Amino acid sequence: MAVSASQYGRILIDGRHRTLYVFTRDHRASACYGACAAVWPPYFTGGPPVAGSGVNASLLGTFRRRDNKVQLTYAGQPLYFYTGDPRPGDINCQAFPDFGGDWFVVSPTGHRIMSPAEAGSTCQSRAAR
Repeated sequence: MAVSASQYGRILIDGRHRTLYVFTRDHRASACYGACAAVWPPYFTGGPPVAGSGVNASLLGTFRRRDNKVQLTYAGQPLYFYTGDPRPGDINCQAFPDFGGDWFVVSPTGHRIMSPAEAGSTCQSRAAR
C-alpha cells in the first residue's frame, strides 16, 4: 500500500496504483458481502500488511471476514476497490451512496476524504446495475 496524489488530495492506493475506498457501514469489520463485495471487492491480503511510501505502518491492520478471508484495514477501517475503476489511478465512485452506506477515498491519516465526486463520475448506484 502507498500514498498517491489525486484530485481529492493525497489518498491510499494499492501496489498496482488502484484507489482504495472505505465504507461508512463498516465498524471495525466488514458489512459488505455478496452483491456488495462483487461491486466493491475487499482488499485481501495473503500475509502481513506492508506500508509503502507515505503510509503510516501503525495504522495498517487486518481482520478475518466471516468468509474466512483476511481483509486489510487502515485506521481500523476495512479497505475496498471499486470495479468501475478500470485503470490505475481511476477514482470513479467518490462520496457515493451504495449498499446502505457511503463510499469514500481515504487519506494517509486514515480519515475519509469528504470531497464530493467531481463532474464526470461514472459511479452508478446498485439499482442501476
